Amino acid sequence: MSITIDLARYCGELKFNQLPDEVIDRVKYFFLDFIGVACRGSREDSSRSIYRFIHEMRCGNRGGVLIGTKERAPFIYSALGNGVFGHAIEMDDVNNESSLHPGVVVFPSALATGEMVKANGKKLIEAVVLGYEIMVRLGKALGPKNSYDRGFHPTGTCGTFASSVTASKMIGLKEEGITNAMGIAGSQAAGSMEYLAQGAWTKRFHAGWAAHSGMVAALIAKRGFRGPISIIEGRDGFLHAYSNGADATKVLEGIGSGFEILRTSVKPYACCRYMQPPIDALLKIIKENDLKPNQVEKVTLGLLSAGASLIAEPAEMKYRPQSIVDAQFSMPFGAAVALLYRKAGLGEFQLSRIRSEEVNRVMKKVEYRVDPDLDRTFPRQWCATAEVLLTDGKHYFTKVEYCKGDPENPLSWEELIEKFHDLSNRIWEKERRAKIVDQIKNLEEIRDLKKWSSILLRNR
Repeated sequence: MSITIDLARYCGELKFNQLPDEVIDRVKYFFLDFIGVACRGSREDSSRSIYRFIHEMRCGNRGGVLIGTKERAPFIYSALGNGVFGHAIEMDDVNNESSLHPGVVVFPSALATGEMVKANGKKLIEAVVLGYEIMVRLGKALGPKNSYDRGFHPTGTCGTFASSVTASKMIGLKEEGITNAMGIAGSQAAGSMEYLAQGAWTKRFHAGWAAHSGMVAALIAKRGFRGPISIIEGRDGFLHAYSNGADATKVLEGIGSGFEILRTSVKPYACCRYMQPPIDALLKIIKENDLKPNQVEKVTLGLLSAGASLIAEPAEMKYRPQSIVDAQFSMPFGAAVALLYRKAGLGEFQLSRIRSEEVNRVMKKVEYRVDPDLDRTFPRQWCATAEVLLTDGKHYFTKVEYCKGDPENPLSWEELIEKFHDLSNRIWEKERRAKIVDQIKNLEEIRDLKKWSSILLRNR
């Protein structure tokens, strides 16, 4: 059995008319979410650095859109830019079982390649479903904790394969071409977790680089360049090189009987996915009991062991975040702003909050521990607990099994559209935003992505 070839065969054979209505709906749902986060993310300092680089590389205002800007760029660079934009504010979608972010890799690749070949909306839907499928399956096979222990960010590593398949499907490659594209992608899979050490921007780069390099892999495969056909399962292949405990059976397990895009979550809070269940639990206690910050003596949070190294260690750094990236991966900070402001959105993950004496004082009330009981259902469930002790001795406890945004506790279309408007209202006027929503809901009717994509440019 060749896992790589079998995957390529499945990808080459899947067609739009085989997709259930609920899968098509989820592509639209996640595409709108991606556009919103990329639009808002285009304003971040890290995105402006990438934008300046791309601006210097471009030749005329042709190519793919850079979402939320006034410009287009060479297609492979638009994929790079939009991936970085989309991952900048930590509000992009997540697949829990694989602990990675598929949308910020797959959609930049699908959109840029679709613009390049003037594909239609049906082809984009087809390719996106496969991108999610490949990325999540590889992430589950690696095992999230195995990736982190080896120092790899699975969004960057698994994402490169996903982008190569997405782009291959968009340009019409069949089994052999897709196999070669994945083989080439395997030599580009990258993403170091060292960004955590200094609160650097490279995590954001991982998504854009995966989208970009996967496109490159597909485009040179189309021109006859060959890659190893055992890149996933081989002795020196992806699973062996990037994990000490990979389970190769998970790559093909149940393929064709369901779709991973249906098991993907949306983020309501602007921080690491591992922080979201504890924040959800804390907010549940605060809101249900109408607690004020000055009533709280101590907050104790129960965390998953897989995420502890991201959001809880080293403790001295997590209690003293210095940058927005630090704050996005600081459980004490996330809990403190949730307690103070009853929310944890973009407005809370700002330098003014990081420097706030009040926030720093409340962070000292936050304790956390790794809870082995929570690990029993991970990664199928990302559970968390919160206990709040009041100054008068009263205490409250709750456990969250599925936080807001999980497939089992999803944002409705109406809530997702509200999130989209909140993120994009500084870039597009109300009429433009409403038009984007309407056209995404009818994505299969778009005939030419290159013509359509102009709607994603800034007009003011």
